[in-house]
Amino acid sequence: MINLDVAVVGELNLDLILYGLPPLELERELMASGLSLTLGSSSAIFAHNLAVLGSKVGFVSRIGVDPLGEIALTRLQEGGVDVSQVRKVPGPVTTGLTVIIPQTGGRNILTYPGAMKEMCFEDLNLDYLGRAKHFHLSSFFLHTALRPRILELFRAMKQRGLSTSLDTNDDPEDRWGDDLFEVLKLVDVFLPNEREAMKITRTDSLEAAMDALKQLVPVLAVKLGPEGALVCSASGTVRSPALPVTAVDPVGAGDSFDAGFIHAYVHGADLAECLRLGNAAGGFSTTRPGGTEAFRNRAYFARCFPPAGDKSA
Repeated sequence: MINLDVAVVGELNLDLILYGLPPLELERELMASGLSLTLGSSSAIFAHNLAVLGSKVGFVSRIGVDPLGEIALTRLQEGGVDVSQVRKVPGPVTTGLTVIIPQTGGRNILTYPGAMKEMCFEDLNLDYLGRAKHFHLSSFFLHTALRPRILELFRAMKQRGLSTSLDTNDDPEDRWGDDLFEVLKLVDVFLPNEREAMKITRTDSLEAAMDALKQLVPVLAVKLGPEGALVCSASGTVRSPALPVTAVDPVGAGDSFDAGFIHAYVHGADLAECLRLGNAAGGFSTTRPGGTEAFRNRAYFARCFPPAGDKSA
């Protein structure tokens, strides 16, 4: 019997980050100045960094039988995540890969979803998930096969007494379907960024988006990028500026914020402390390439979060 703080259902793949490329042009061979092959996907980055912070984390996903899947699985295990419920499925569909190309003012993100699009409700062990205190799902719109039963999944978790959180991430089709609203009624902590909040609510200001979302979820934590983050609840709104860091790479900063916030939340911290640790984890992740590399360096992590694994870090 494994007792978990947080059970995570989500996608598992690697990120290939190519640095120093000029704007993309057809039929041109463009030369990168550097690369990083690192653990990718919102769910996996969240789970890895949450485990390094000191939570007991279980991860449920689906990968192909291929080298990319093995690398991703090993990275999660090295972070302390239980991966006993990750299914390796042979066949033509392999583990996914995301190629990220940082550019001035933004980045190009190219994803082959692979096995994560085929993960379905039957891949999930509800008894395993139910052993946790808290349930988290990321990338709502990427789970093509699971999406028709995500509402059922959240309902099952709530019936088993778990608190819940959700980060939708982007919708590649830019549809932001209305089925999300029924799921949000079963979410305790919703973790969008500013753009996502406005897209979901079809509003043109953060204030209007917050007004709409506060009617659906008890805790709304909105990531504001360089402006930090805010959290809204029945007791009011708290804002917190981003911490001053020497940023190298913003990949995974939002997922790392989620990890810090949920780590504090499941261990009983107040929302101001959840916000503080979220900002600390998000900022820390940007100091190394990729979403998990700062957390993988345990000596570096221990210097920034002393002592490593302290529930009040």
